[in-house]
Amino acid sequence: MAGYIVKRLLAMIPVLIGLSIIVFLIMAMIPGDPAQAILGNFATPENVARVNRELGLDKPLPQQYLIWVTNLLQGDFGRSYILNRPVLDEVLERFSATLILAGTSLVLCSIFGLLAGIVSAVRQFGWIDRTVTFFVLIGISMPSFWLGLLLILVFAVQWRVLPASGMFAIYGGGDLLDLARHLILPALTLAVVATGVIARLTRASMLEVLRQDYVRTARAKGLSERKVIYRHAFKAALVSVIPVIGIQAGFVLGGAVYIETVFQWPGIGAMLVKAISTRDILLVQGGVLVVAASYVLFNLIADVVQSLLDPRLKS
Repeated sequence: MAGYIVKRLLAMIPVLIGLSIIVFLIMAMIPGDPAQAILGNFATPENVARVNRELGLDKPLPQQYLIWVTNLLQGDFGRSYILNRPVLDEVLERFSATLILAGTSLVLCSIFGLLAGIVSAVRQFGWIDRTVTFFVLIGISMPSFWLGLLLILVFAVQWRVLPASGMFAIYGGGDLLDLARHLILPALTLAVVATGVIARLTRASMLEVLRQDYVRTARAKGLSERKVIYRHAFKAALVSVIPVIGIQAGFVLGGAVYIETVFQWPGIGAMLVKAISTRDILLVQGGVLVVAASYVLFNLIADVVQSLLDPRLKS
């Protein structure tokens, strides 16, 4: 297992290099002068030249990239020109809030998606299967930001039972219960689409496994239906579902960008929106790179869990 993990970690290196190049080039290709966007009304030729020199934007692109990567390898993500603080400190502070939101959403979509898929497969073509399929299709088809606005309208504006925005109450609160109340709506909004994807794949995998000979043999031996489903069929089907859960981890991280904007959640998504609007290049590059690297890491974890469930995949 250790050798497999090391091999997978080494395979991440070219992926991370490619990600860094893509992130750097995307920011470099955005039209306009970042120095003028940063300075605004104070964008005199002298100030623009000074900011470009301080940010290293007066150098050729290959040299800019090498300087940036060299600093990254030393743990230096640069300094946010707008916030006047180290990029890494800001990114880690915001990323912790995003992890709370994305982690809660991933747990919710995994639990509900797996349960819905199992029940739908066991009750194939029944009214439960049709109901689950109906809601799954609605969930997959519904834009997350629109669902978020709808939930705010119903639960925060009309019924006033849940807060509409923020991570904690402005006055008072600040405890775990306050965090949970603010977390419900954005976490549910972010989990809906991923729940539908996991439910559909779980249903398909379960149906395939339930038709296998060893499942029929288990039933012929007199095992209860519950043991056949959860001890034999579900374990085998889970091998195919685990990688999709890893992909959905990346989806909830990416989806947090606009969900955090809708709910004013103080995470890395809201930070990136503000940083892009102000052309805070180093902050955008650092934030996007951390999110992308986390996505790669989550997929690595999913691959390791999948190999534990099915050792044949290590070869």
